[in-house]
Amino acid sequence: MEKEGEIQKMKLEKLKTVTSMEACYQGFDPVAYLRYNYTPPRADFERRNSIVPWKLSCLHRAFTEDDIRGDVLVDVGSGPTLYQVMSGCERFDRVILSDFLEVNRRELQSWLQEGKSSIDWTAYFKYVCELEGRSSSAWAEKATRLRSVVSDVLPVDVHQSCPLSPEFLHPSGADCLVSSFCLESVSHDLLSFNQALGHISCLLKKGGYLLLIGALGESFYMGAPELYIPVVPLDESQVCASLKASGYELLQLCIYHLPPDMKVGVDDITGVFFAKAKKT
Repeated sequence: MEKEGEIQKMKLEKLKTVTSMEACYQGFDPVAYLRYNYTPPRADFERRNSIVPWKLSCLHRAFTEDDIRGDVLVDVGSGPTLYQVMSGCERFDRVILSDFLEVNRRELQSWLQEGKSSIDWTAYFKYVCELEGRSSSAWAEKATRLRSVVSDVLPVDVHQSCPLSPEFLHPSGADCLVSSFCLESVSHDLLSFNQALGHISCLLKKGGYLLLIGALGESFYMGAPELYIPVVPLDESQVCASLKASGYELLQLCIYHLPPDMKVGVDDITGVFFAKAKKT
Protein backbone atom coordinates (compact mmCIF):
# COMPACT_ATOMS: atom_id res chain seq x y z
CA MET A 1 0.00 0.00 0.00
CA GLU A 2 2.83 2.38 0.82
CA LYS A 3 4.37 1.78 -2.60
CA GLU A 4 1.03 2.43 -4.31
CA GLY A 5 0.74 5.67 -2.36
CA GLU A 6 4.15 6.79 -3.57
CA ILE A 7 3.20 6.01 -7.17
CA GLN A 8 -0.01 8.03 -6.85
CA LYS A 9 1.93 10.91 -5.34
CA MET A 10 4.36 10.88 -8.25
CA LYS A 11 1.47 10.88 -10.72
CA LEU A 12 -0.11 13.86 -8.97
CA GLU A 13 3.17 15.78 -8.97
CA LYS A 14 3.59 15.08 -12.68
CA LEU A 15 0.04 16.26 -13.36
CA LYS A 16 0.71 19.50 -11.47
CA THR A 17 3.88 20.04 -13.50
CA VAL A 18 2.20 19.43 -16.85
CA THR A 19 -0.75 21.59 -15.88
CA SER A 20 1.53 24.44 -14.82
CA MET A 21 3.41 24.26 -18.14
CA GLU A 22 0.14 24.29 -20.07
CA ALA A 23 -0.87 27.44 -18.19
CA CYS A 24 2.40 29.10 -19.23
CA TYR A 25 1.43 28.77 -22.87
CA GLN A 26 -1.97 30.41 -22.60
CA GLY A 27 -1.78 33.41 -24.90
CA PHE A 28 1.15 32.12 -26.97
CA ASP A 29 1.24 34.14 -30.19
CA PRO A 30 2.87 32.45 -33.23
CA VAL A 31 3.12 35.77 -35.07
CA ALA A 32 5.09 37.42 -32.27
CA TYR A 33 7.26 34.34 -31.71
CA LEU A 34 8.20 34.19 -35.39
CA ARG A 35 9.01 37.90 -35.44
CA TYR A 36 11.20 37.61 -32.35
CA ASN A 37 13.25 34.65 -33.57
CA TYR A 38 12.97 34.19 -37.34
CA THR A 39 13.60 37.65 -38.74
CA PRO A 40 16.92 39.61 -38.77
CA PRO A 41 19.27 39.71 -36.98
CA ARG A 42 18.67 36.08 -36.00
CA ALA A 43 17.63 35.17 -39.53
CA ASP A 44 20.08 37.24 -41.58
CA PHE A 45 21.13 35.12 -44.55
CA GLU A 46 23.86 37.58 -45.51
CA ARG A 47 25.71 36.81 -42.27
CA ARG A 48 27.41 33.47 -41.72
CA ASN A 49 27.25 33.89 -37.94
CA SER A 50 23.51 34.48 -37.84
CA ILE A 51 21.77 31.83 -35.80
CA VAL A 52 19.18 30.61 -38.33
CA PRO A 53 21.67 29.92 -41.16
CA TRP A 54 23.80 28.04 -38.62
CA LYS A 55 20.87 25.79 -37.71
CA LEU A 56 19.99 25.15 -41.34
CA SER A 57 23.61 24.26 -42.10
CA CYS A 58 23.75 21.80 -39.18
CA LEU A 59 20.60 20.07 -40.37
CA HIS A 60 21.81 19.90 -43.95
CA ARG A 61 25.15 18.37 -42.96
CA ALA A 62 23.51 15.85 -40.64
CA PHE A 63 21.26 14.49 -43.38
CA THR A 64 23.98 14.37 -46.01
CA GLU A 65 27.07 13.25 -44.07
CA ASP A 66 25.36 10.14 -42.71
CA ASP A 67 22.98 9.79 -45.65
CA ILE A 68 20.03 9.89 -43.27
CA ARG A 69 16.94 8.84 -45.21
CA GLY A 70 13.98 6.49 -44.95
CA ASP A 71 10.22 6.22 -44.90
CA VAL A 72 9.14 8.46 -42.01
CA LEU A 73 10.55 11.63 -40.43
CA VAL A 74 8.77 12.98 -37.34
CA ASP A 75 9.23 16.54 -36.16
CA VAL A 76 8.43 16.69 -32.44
CA GLY A 77 7.17 20.07 -31.28
CA SER A 78 7.24 21.90 -34.61
CA GLY A 79 5.88 25.13 -33.17
CA PRO A 80 4.84 27.46 -36.00
CA THR A 81 8.08 26.80 -37.95
CA LEU A 82 9.06 24.80 -41.03
CA TYR A 83 12.82 25.32 -41.34
CA GLN A 84 13.69 22.17 -39.41
CA VAL A 85 12.28 19.84 -42.10
CA MET A 86 13.39 21.67 -45.24
CA SER A 87 16.44 19.45 -45.70
CA GLY A 88 14.81 16.27 -44.46
CA CYS A 89 11.79 16.53 -46.76
CA GLU A 90 14.00 15.51 -49.69
CA ARG A 91 15.12 12.31 -48.01
CA PHE A 92 11.91 10.87 -46.57
CA ASP A 93 8.71 9.65 -48.16
CA ARG A 94 6.58 10.96 -45.33
CA VAL A 95 6.98 13.81 -42.85
CA ILE A 96 4.85 14.22 -39.72
CA LEU A 97 4.70 17.64 -38.08
CA SER A 98 3.41 17.98 -34.52
CA ASP A 99 2.75 20.49 -31.79
CA PHE A 100 0.89 20.70 -28.49
CA LEU A 101 -0.71 24.08 -29.29
CA GLU A 102 -3.61 24.28 -31.69
CA VAL A 103 -2.61 27.83 -32.74
CA ASN A 104 0.73 26.46 -33.98
CA ARG A 105 -0.91 23.57 -35.81
CA ARG A 106 -3.26 26.04 -37.51
CA GLU A 107 -0.28 28.15 -38.56
CA LEU A 108 1.37 25.11 -40.18
CA GLN A 109 -1.84 23.97 -41.87
CA SER A 110 -2.38 27.44 -43.27
CA TRP A 111 0.93 27.28 -45.13
CA LEU A 112 0.49 23.66 -46.21
CA GLN A 113 -3.03 24.09 -47.54
CA GLU A 114 -3.21 27.70 -48.66
CA GLY A 115 0.38 28.91 -48.86
CA LYS A 116 -0.38 31.49 -46.19
CA SER A 117 1.96 32.10 -43.27
CA SER A 118 2.80 34.75 -40.71
CA ILE A 119 6.34 34.73 -42.09
CA ASP A 120 7.73 34.46 -45.62
CA TRP A 121 9.72 31.22 -45.78
CA THR A 122 11.12 31.95 -49.26
CA ALA A 123 14.58 33.02 -48.06
CA TYR A 124 14.79 29.86 -45.96
CA PHE A 125 13.96 27.62 -48.89
CA LYS A 126 16.47 29.47 -51.08
CA TYR A 127 19.24 29.09 -48.52
CA VAL A 128 18.65 25.35 -48.14
CA CYS A 129 18.60 24.93 -51.93
CA GLU A 130 22.01 26.60 -52.10
CA LEU A 131 23.33 24.31 -49.35
CA GLU A 132 22.22 21.38 -51.48
CA GLY A 133 24.11 22.73 -54.49
CA ARG A 134 20.97 23.80 -56.30
CA SER A 135 20.03 27.19 -57.65
CA SER A 136 18.10 29.36 -55.23
CA SER A 137 15.45 29.56 -57.96
CA ALA A 138 14.56 25.95 -57.10
CA TRP A 139 12.95 27.13 -53.86
CA ALA A 140 9.39 26.77 -55.20
CA GLU A 141 10.12 23.20 -56.21
CA LYS A 142 11.37 22.47 -52.69
CA ALA A 143 8.28 24.08 -51.16
CA THR A 144 6.11 21.86 -53.35
CA ARG A 145 8.12 18.83 -52.27
CA LEU A 146 7.61 19.68 -48.59
CA ARG A 147 3.86 20.07 -49.04
CA SER A 148 3.67 16.76 -50.88
CA VAL A 149 5.39 14.69 -48.18
CA VAL A 150 3.80 16.18 -45.05
CA SER A 151 1.09 13.64 -44.29
CA ASP A 152 -0.12 14.95 -40.94
CA VAL A 153 0.03 17.85 -38.49
CA LEU A 154 -0.70 16.18 -35.18
CA PRO A 155 -1.18 17.05 -31.51
CA VAL A 156 1.78 15.91 -29.42
CA ASP A 157 2.40 15.77 -25.68
CA VAL A 158 5.96 14.87 -24.73
CA HIS A 159 4.91 14.35 -21.12
CA GLN A 160 2.88 11.30 -22.10
CA SER A 161 4.55 7.90 -22.40
CA CYS A 162 3.21 7.77 -25.96
CA PRO A 163 3.45 11.39 -27.20
CA LEU A 164 1.65 10.79 -30.53
CA SER A 165 -1.49 8.84 -31.28
CA PRO A 166 -0.20 5.37 -32.26
CA GLU A 167 -2.50 5.10 -35.28
CA PHE A 168 -0.28 7.49 -37.24
CA LEU A 169 3.01 5.64 -36.79
CA HIS A 170 4.10 2.06 -37.37
CA PRO A 171 4.84 0.23 -34.08
CA SER A 172 8.52 -0.06 -35.04
CA GLY A 173 8.79 3.74 -35.02
CA ALA A 174 10.08 6.47 -37.32
CA ASP A 175 13.41 6.38 -39.12
CA CYS A 176 14.36 9.83 -37.81
CA LEU A 177 13.19 12.37 -35.25
CA VAL A 178 13.83 16.10 -35.37
CA SER A 179 13.05 18.32 -32.39
CA SER A 180 13.95 21.99 -32.03
CA PHE A 181 13.66 24.09 -28.85
CA CYS A 182 10.84 21.91 -27.57
CA LEU A 183 11.74 19.69 -24.63
CA GLU A 184 13.53 22.29 -22.48
CA SER A 185 10.78 24.84 -23.03
CA VAL A 186 7.89 22.57 -21.99
CA SER A 187 9.57 20.93 -19.00
CA HIS A 188 9.43 21.97 -15.37
CA ASP A 189 12.96 20.86 -14.45
CA LEU A 190 15.83 18.66 -15.62
CA LEU A 191 14.07 15.49 -14.47
CA SER A 192 11.01 16.41 -16.52
CA PHE A 193 13.26 17.18 -19.51
CA ASN A 194 14.88 13.75 -19.24
CA GLN A 195 11.50 12.05 -18.97
CA ALA A 196 10.27 13.90 -22.07
CA LEU A 197 13.38 12.85 -23.98
CA GLY A 198 12.68 9.26 -22.98
CA HIS A 199 9.06 9.55 -24.08
CA ILE A 200 9.85 10.79 -27.59
CA SER A 201 12.43 8.03 -27.96
CA CYS A 202 9.58 5.51 -28.16
CA LEU A 203 8.64 7.14 -31.48
CA LEU A 204 12.01 6.20 -33.00
CA LYS A 205 13.02 2.79 -34.26
CA LYS A 206 16.20 1.15 -32.99
CA GLY A 207 19.13 2.42 -35.03
CA GLY A 208 17.19 5.54 -35.99
CA TYR A 209 18.58 9.06 -35.77
CA LEU A 210 17.63 11.92 -33.47
CA LEU A 211 18.52 15.46 -34.53
CA LEU A 212 18.03 17.66 -31.47
CA ILE A 213 18.36 21.44 -31.40
CA GLY A 214 18.00 23.31 -28.14
CA ALA A 215 18.88 26.27 -25.99
CA LEU A 216 21.83 26.56 -23.62
CA GLY A 217 21.74 28.65 -20.48
CA GLU A 218 18.18 29.84 -21.08
CA SER A 219 15.72 30.38 -18.25
CA PHE A 220 12.90 32.08 -20.20
CA TYR A 221 11.72 33.18 -23.61
CA MET A 222 8.89 35.41 -24.77
CA GLY A 223 5.96 33.68 -26.45
CA ALA A 224 4.05 36.94 -26.91
CA PRO A 225 4.36 40.51 -25.64
CA GLU A 226 4.61 40.28 -21.83
CA LEU A 227 4.36 36.46 -21.92
CA TYR A 228 7.49 35.00 -20.34
CA ILE A 229 7.73 31.23 -20.62
CA PRO A 230 10.13 29.38 -18.27
CA VAL A 231 12.83 27.15 -19.76
CA VAL A 232 15.06 24.50 -18.17
CA PRO A 233 18.61 25.94 -18.31
CA LEU A 234 20.86 23.32 -19.93
CA ASP A 235 24.60 23.04 -20.43
CA GLU A 236 26.62 20.80 -22.74
CA SER A 237 27.35 18.13 -20.13
CA GLN A 238 23.66 17.84 -19.24
CA VAL A 239 22.70 17.37 -22.89
CA CYS A 240 25.29 14.60 -23.30
CA ALA A 241 24.25 12.87 -20.07
CA SER A 242 20.55 13.04 -20.93
CA LEU A 243 21.07 11.51 -24.38
CA LYS A 244 23.18 8.69 -22.94
CA ALA A 245 20.63 7.97 -20.21
CA SER A 246 17.87 7.78 -22.83
CA GLY A 247 19.71 5.15 -24.84
CA TYR A 248 21.44 7.21 -27.50
CA GLU A 249 24.93 7.16 -28.91
CA LEU A 250 26.00 10.77 -29.38
CA LEU A 251 27.55 11.14 -32.83
CA GLN A 252 28.03 14.89 -32.96
CA LEU A 253 27.54 17.93 -30.76
CA CYS A 254 27.92 21.42 -32.21
CA ILE A 255 27.67 24.61 -30.18
CA TYR A 256 26.68 28.11 -31.31
CA HIS A 257 27.54 31.01 -29.01
CA LEU A 258 25.29 34.01 -29.47
CA PRO A 259 27.05 37.21 -30.57
CA PRO A 260 26.00 40.28 -28.57
CA ASP A 261 23.68 41.60 -31.28
CA MET A 262 21.74 38.32 -31.34
CA LYS A 263 20.72 38.90 -27.72
CA VAL A 264 17.67 40.94 -28.62
CA GLY A 265 15.84 40.84 -25.28
CA VAL A 266 13.24 38.17 -26.09
CA ASP A 267 15.09 35.52 -24.04
CA ASP A 268 18.28 35.08 -22.01
CA ILE A 269 19.78 32.35 -24.17
CA THR A 270 23.59 32.14 -24.25
CA GLY A 271 24.00 29.47 -26.90
CA VAL A 272 22.41 26.78 -29.02
CA PHE A 273 23.33 23.11 -29.29
CA PHE A 274 22.86 20.76 -32.21
CA ALA A 275 23.08 17.07 -31.34
CA LYS A 276 23.08 14.17 -33.78
CA ALA A 277 22.48 10.89 -31.99
CA LYS A 278 21.61 7.31 -32.82
CA LYS A 279 19.21 5.12 -30.84
CA THR A 280 21.03 2.03 -29.59
